[in-house]
Amino acid sequence: MIALGYGVISPVMPSFARTFGVSINAVTFLVTVFSLSRLCFAPISGLLVQRMGERRIYISGLLVVALSTAACAFSQTYWQLLFFRALSGIGSTMFFVSALGLMIHISPADARGRIAGMFTTSFMVGAVGGPAVGSLTAGWGLTAPFVVYGAAMLGVAVVLFYSLRHSALAAPAPPTRSKVTMREALGHGAYWSALLSNFATGWSAFGLRIALVPLFVSDVMGRGVGVIGVVLAAFAAGNALAVIPSGYLSDRMGRRTLLMVGLASSGVATIWLGVVSSLPAFLAAACVAGATTGIFMSPLQAAVADILGSEARAGTPVAAVQMMADLGAIVGSMAVGPIAQHLSFGWDFGISGIVLLIAAAGWVLAPETRPALEPSPGFLPAEADIELA
Repeated sequence: MIALGYGVISPVMPSFARTFGVSINAVTFLVTVFSLSRLCFAPISGLLVQRMGERRIYISGLLVVALSTAACAFSQTYWQLLFFRALSGIGSTMFFVSALGLMIHISPADARGRIAGMFTTSFMVGAVGGPAVGSLTAGWGLTAPFVVYGAAMLGVAVVLFYSLRHSALAAPAPPTRSKVTMREALGHGAYWSALLSNFATGWSAFGLRIALVPLFVSDVMGRGVGVIGVVLAAFAAGNALAVIPSGYLSDRMGRRTLLMVGLASSGVATIWLGVVSSLPAFLAAACVAGATTGIFMSPLQAAVADILGSEARAGTPVAAVQMMADLGAIVGSMAVGPIAQHLSFGWDFGISGIVLLIAAAGWVLAPETRPALEPSPGFLPAEADIELA
């Protein structure tokens, strides 16, 4: 539902911001401020989860996202819109740090790739439908998607409050330190590679895809909000096709190879986006770029879980992983606007592709993180499935 709602507002955000008479840089800064607030509040979110438990921070984050997003619809100036997007970023990081820490904590070591794939797919399914819903609701006015998203998140928060009220998550987490401290995590070569990969993901997925692709489709191709929604859905559809198979493969063959292949192919596909000229070719390139991104998303989350271990409950190392993605989104969104204005949109796609290729090179010397463990009950390997059949 988070991803569905985010996809609902993505197609209309640039057009709504343009109604205030602002420049491309000001439009892309809406993505920057969202990521900047996430970056700054991530460490605080980790501490709040340790003190109050995942459930309270999880639901509180959803409430903040719901109210601040709905408030965007009533913005009278660009600065009011900017303020509400910053608040939404705070709620987003509260949700994401608690969710990611919980997923790491409960994932069996031999099934982390598959669980990461399921977790990521839930976002991708929402992202596929979100732009389409956003394009439809935009027919009611540019502010309608913000109201729809806010109302949906408010409903989700209410449902989760009641459904989790008797869960073990309702109790505050014990005041224990993470099994892996930040210093210990930084001593692991693969952790550095994971941070670099998250930076590249933030740059390409948010700095480029969310901030610039809608402007490219509208300003260069001369298409409307409906086509923007279709293009963003093509990215998400490609993601959804790849993340679960990639997660399964990473549990069988390891994380490192898939990370190198996925990041490198995603870099090439992103460069390809900048050289196509027709809408059908751009849609095809968008789907390929989404699929190649999906190749490395599940192994990346599983690799982080391997490094931190099941006792790392949304501590500083978990927050740092999210912070690097937000830092990439900030740097990327700040860079793509000036590059598009002074050079061309094609340069934006090319530079973003190079960033992904550099992240792929970071895994060449990194060690494999997948532990050699016996399968956990309920997560049988393919050989056992065949025998049971």
